[in-house]
Amino acid sequence: MAVGVIVVPLYIKYMGAEAYGLVGFFAMLQAWFNMLDMGLTPTTAREAARFHGGAMDALSFRRVIRALEGFFFAIALLGAAFLFFNADWIATRWLNVGKLEAIQAVIALKLMAPIIALRWMCGLYRGVITGAEKLVWLSGFNSVVATFRSFLTLPVLIFISATPLAFFIFQLGIAIFEILILAWVSYRLLPIIPSGQRIRWQWAPLRPLVGFSLSAAFTASVWMLVTQTDKLILSRILSLSDYGYFTVAVLIASGITLISGPISGAIMPRMVRLQAEAQDEKLIIVYRQATKIVAVIVIPVALILIFFSRQILWAWTGEINLVEKIAPVLTLYAAGYGILAVGAFPYYLQYAKGNLRLHLIGSLFFLFLLIPSVIWASVNHGMAGAGWAWFLSNFIYFIIWVPMVHRRFAKGMHKDWIFHDILKSSWMGFFVVVIAYMVIPESQSRFFSAVQLVLLLIGSIIFSCCTSGIWREAIVRKVI
Repeated sequence: MAVGVIVVPLYIKYMGAEAYGLVGFFAMLQAWFNMLDMGLTPTTAREAARFHGGAMDALSFRRVIRALEGFFFAIALLGAAFLFFNADWIATRWLNVGKLEAIQAVIALKLMAPIIALRWMCGLYRGVITGAEKLVWLSGFNSVVATFRSFLTLPVLIFISATPLAFFIFQLGIAIFEILILAWVSYRLLPIIPSGQRIRWQWAPLRPLVGFSLSAAFTASVWMLVTQTDKLILSRILSLSDYGYFTVAVLIASGITLISGPISGAIMPRMVRLQAEAQDEKLIIVYRQATKIVAVIVIPVALILIFFSRQILWAWTGEINLVEKIAPVLTLYAAGYGILAVGAFPYYLQYAKGNLRLHLIGSLFFLFLLIPSVIWASVNHGMAGAGWAWFLSNFIYFIIWVPMVHRRFAKGMHKDWIFHDILKSSWMGFFVVVIAYMVIPESQSRFFSAVQLVLLLIGSIIFSCCTSGIWREAIVRKVI
């Protein structure tokens, strides 16, 4: 992720903002294409884990994988064909192409079709590898591929051709390499069947998996609609160059969720286990401690993105045009993602309790609140309007729905959770950032601005740690 963020200004420098808009559109299409997954990737991982745990025999497992493979291939082929044959219409009727030649946009869209399909097919093989618990290898391979996609594209743009055609041809090569390696490793992990025995594609092995797949699909689809609707709408409204700028703002702001993600991945299985052991008090302790940790880190980061959006963009890109266009958008999206990172905690509580009914209702409430507001705001006020809709929808959801979840699953805790775990843990960081905003002038030096921002981030987190009970206790234990 870090490499991907660092290279964006170089992409814009060599390709231009309009061509980079195609890259942003490609990322958005890939996210929407994942909606067709219908929960099959987590289902694959679950079935692989069941086989390795002895809950399924080898032949049944191979039949399930063959059935899933056929389904994945069919959807990938249909999706790629749809995008390929509609590339002309999308380039001329949907996207607002300016100086870029229409034929370049059409060719880029046609190249996107197989790339998206191949990357989506990789989900099946990642599921097999995940279920076999080969996570260290998979994590390393994912890192290598992500670095190839972003960093190794630069020599192509610099020394060969800084065009969308060169960019997407290179991405197609990486996608082919990725699926070949994942498929090879997956088949090595599959059980061996007797020679001469052939496994045909059948629907029957998938029938028992429909319930679990649809449950996982609904949650994933809601998240996709929440995070991608604004991008789809703005791809129609904005010029392709402005859409490229908008993509940059959202990319930076969404980095906030990368901070809270690893913590949620660690606490959710622990909370599930404590719930199974009927240790409700310990479960709530883990929940509140994790909230403090996230608040101490996420809130200072979000505040710096909010108050110093111009300085961050200037230090990062050096493009004054980009700074003027998207600094307000970055401020609003950072505020929304900051609220989202903390507001996700009630889901972890419901997950541990094994009751997602309120989460589903709340997600639908959020969708009905967000989507109409994003459509109206985007049409009337462009990307700044989308930013306001994103921020206000997250804020309203947080102040209305989160208390209802706590009232249902942890009665009497909400006020302490807000004032003690979040506000008390982060007020000093807030104070430091606000004072810095008032006294530190904007620097004309990109390097000096970057140094100032890094020192401010470190300082605000340190001060927040000092006022947070869990961090203060940890420091005291280390010293004593």
